[in-house]
Amino acid sequence: MYLISNLQKPCLALFLVSALTGACSDSDDGVDGDSAGKDAGGTGATSGGGHGGAAKGGTTNKGGTTNGGAGKGGAAKGGATNGGTDNGGTDNGGTDNGGTDNGGTDNGGATDHAARVMLGAAEDFAILAKSGISTVPTSAVTGNIGVSPAAASYVTGFSLIADATNRFATSPQVTGKIYAADYASPTPSDMTTAVSDMELAFTDAAGRAPDVTELGAGDVGGMTLTPGVYQWGTGLLIPVDVTLDGNATDVWVFQIAQDLTLSSAASVSLSGGAHAENVFWQVSGRVELGTTAHLEGVVLSQTAITLGTGASINGRLLAQTAVTLDGNAVVEPAE
Repeated sequence: MYLISNLQKPCLALFLVSALTGACSDSDDGVDGDSAGKDAGGTGATSGGGHGGAAKGGTTNKGGTTNGGAGKGGAAKGGATNGGTDNGGTDNGGTDNGGTDNGGTDNGGATDHAARVMLGAAEDFAILAKSGISTVPTSAVTGNIGVSPAAASYVTGFSLIADATNRFATSPQVTGKIYAADYASPTPSDMTTAVSDMELAFTDAAGRAPDVTELGAGDVGGMTLTPGVYQWGTGLLIPVDVTLDGNATDVWVFQIAQDLTLSSAASVSLSGGAHAENVFWQVSGRVELGTTAHLEGVVLSQTAITLGTGASINGRLLAQTAVTLDGNAVVEPAE
């Protein structure tokens, strides 16, 4: 047993008193903290200096720095983690969900086939053919006509009148000029370019990705067709009127693996401001327009185009063989 000197006794007494006082203080602060944390108003910061104030006050009220100081109720719950960048910023509200992926080009934007089929030098002609153009008078053609590699002798029924330059001819039935591969330079070269561009346009139109395939099983009579690329692995029959509805910049491409047949008196018309220059009929077989039928658009035929008596077109007839007219009206589309 150790003896405590008179000098040590006062120090020990002070130590014991101090320890007892601190324990009481800690206990009181904890109660204050619990009370503050459970208070409906959440005045955690008032009692938050102790060990239990900010911690419990913050967690219970989850109100950020106002209710819980820098402890559990502070920035962690009310700051950047839940209310900032992670949930409200770029990840959920930014580019990933609201930007290009879901709302941009992939689902709602333009595609390659929205553009017109470019005709190049073939656009200078209302009728262009490789082997010949014939008419049973009297037809009325507004725009130039031309043949190549065929000679002018394969343009029949038009009563050609050679120009003094011998580069082209005219006709009472044509509001425009007639060109052939055997006329004076530079006509032969120009005609070769035009025919080549016609063939390139056919290939371009045939290569567009389709939006709709086999519509009506090859019979679209009575339908209204919106812009897009339509494809058939068969022929296409239009027995009664069809409407193409769209605006001035909309484009239609019809890809037809066999023949295009427009029945007598049937009509393809435009509505909504659509333009004939933006409608393309790409036909791998023959094109036949019945008596008094009417067509809108540019016909790109890999073989022949034949118009029945009184049939008409607002567009172009571009054939890789021959075009045959019979008292028809052919008007190139306004640019």
